[in-house]
Amino acid sequence: MPTIISHVAVPLAAGVGLGRDVISRRLIFVGFIASIMPDFDVVAFRLGIAYSDQLGHRGFTHSILFAIILGIFAALFYSKLKTKPLVAFIFVFIATISHGLLDMLTNGGLGIAFFWPFTEQRFFFPKQFIQVSPLSLHRLFSPAGLAVVKSELLWVWFPALSIMLFFIIIRKIKNN
Repeated sequence: MPTIISHVAVPLAAGVGLGRDVISRRLIFVGFIASIMPDFDVVAFRLGIAYSDQLGHRGFTHSILFAIILGIFAALFYSKLKTKPLVAFIFVFIATISHGLLDMLTNGGLGIAFFWPFTEQRFFFPKQFIQVSPLSLHRLFSPAGLAVVKSELLWVWFPALSIMLFFIIIRKIKNN
């Protein structure tokens, strides 16, 4: 997985890029939470649930169904998020699903249960070029952790910020 910090790159870029008229600050914040929520499944390790189990790490919380459920939940609370139901659904769905998609680009682990519950098979993209993040803070602050940060800057943050700037420029051109 990319580090938990890099998973917020997608909702940050989308929210800032689309602007406050489309994505409220509250919705961006909920998008941040939704983008890291799939990794709450690491609690399974403490409960003795195997990594490869559907309830284990990169299991059902990394699926399309999980992203749909969080999107529906956001749509139900659209007024508190200061947006429209469809916008809340789409933004939270994208923030959540981006987590699994980024994990499918990493070079470690067992893949993700993207299509759970229809199959328990785990998937990676054909090319995995993001260095997988260690699961401990101690290992993150090691030479291997530095390689992860460099990889994420190149493959997650640079593209996300580039897309964000593109949308900001388009918005400015449109408003002039």
